[in-house]
Amino acid sequence: MDGGEEELTAHETALYDRQIRVWGVDAQKRLSKAHVLVSGLNGATVEFCKNIVLAGVGSVTLMDDRLVSEEVLGANFLISLDEYANSNKSVAELCAESLRSFNPMVGVSFLSGELSQMDGQFFDKFDVVVVCSFSQKDKILINETCRKRQKRIAFYTIDCRDSCGEIFTDLQNYTYMQKKGDERIERQLNYPSLEEAVLIPWKDLPRKVTKLFFAMRVLEKFELLEGRKPGETSLADLPSISKLRKDLCEAQGLKESHLADSLLERLLAAGKMEHPAVCAILGGILGQEVIKAISGKGDPLKNFFYFDAADGKGIIEDITVPDAVTA
Repeated sequence: MDGGEEELTAHETALYDRQIRVWGVDAQKRLSKAHVLVSGLNGATVEFCKNIVLAGVGSVTLMDDRLVSEEVLGANFLISLDEYANSNKSVAELCAESLRSFNPMVGVSFLSGELSQMDGQFFDKFDVVVVCSFSQKDKILINETCRKRQKRIAFYTIDCRDSCGEIFTDLQNYTYMQKKGDERIERQLNYPSLEEAVLIPWKDLPRKVTKLFFAMRVLEKFELLEGRKPGETSLADLPSISKLRKDLCEAQGLKESHLADSLLERLLAAGKMEHPAVCAILGGILGQEVIKAISGKGDPLKNFFYFDAADGKGIIEDITVPDAVTA
């Protein structure tokens, strides 16, 4: 994500004047050269797309072959009711058409296909990859593909379940400048892959890790075992999920009471319906984090973020492989 030597045009300087005052010309130059891929468009990712398009990222490529449904419209403000009634276009195509009007300076396009089936060279075109509503298996596969490329590709997952949400970040080996008083010091953060993070034994995690981390893993495991797509669960599945929770807690050396039924019940209550307010918060946080990663300005999130509308709190959890080096 090098800034390069190209200067901003007079039009870009005028358009982005306010944010240039916040994070500087070099950061804006890096943004204007960055290419972002977003696969899976729900309320949180369309909020994210809006934010980075307005910020002036170089290009955004969208992938989501679904046709528009009432479920999609729930929190997706980029698609109108008229388009739902009269269009046979994919969600990605309709969202791309809408996003172009937010900032003509940003290239917005869409692609068809399954991201998990793309070869490694496909990913070389992008600096940032964001996925939403993917199975844990596919998220791990895509994350590993990004990590194997010659250049560093920032990888993010974002998921909403009822009134709660999760963001995962993998910046691999990331170096940035941190301001301390009047000085700027170089810091390096070493991120684990998603697979490494979720395979850490639960008994080895700090006692205060949010229960949402464990709840998300239980739901992902249930969907994998049952062959369900992400979010294809409901309150009717609670007895089976509770049994799986008990089995996983026993296998991980934790008491079953560590993860209450009440939390699982809340995560299942809405099914596939999204809470627009929660999506707006998560999409806003992800937008900030991607801008940090591209621009090198600000301390990046490491490596999980959770939001729960029940208490309105956002929590950062550093779920790191034991003995990982952090400078």
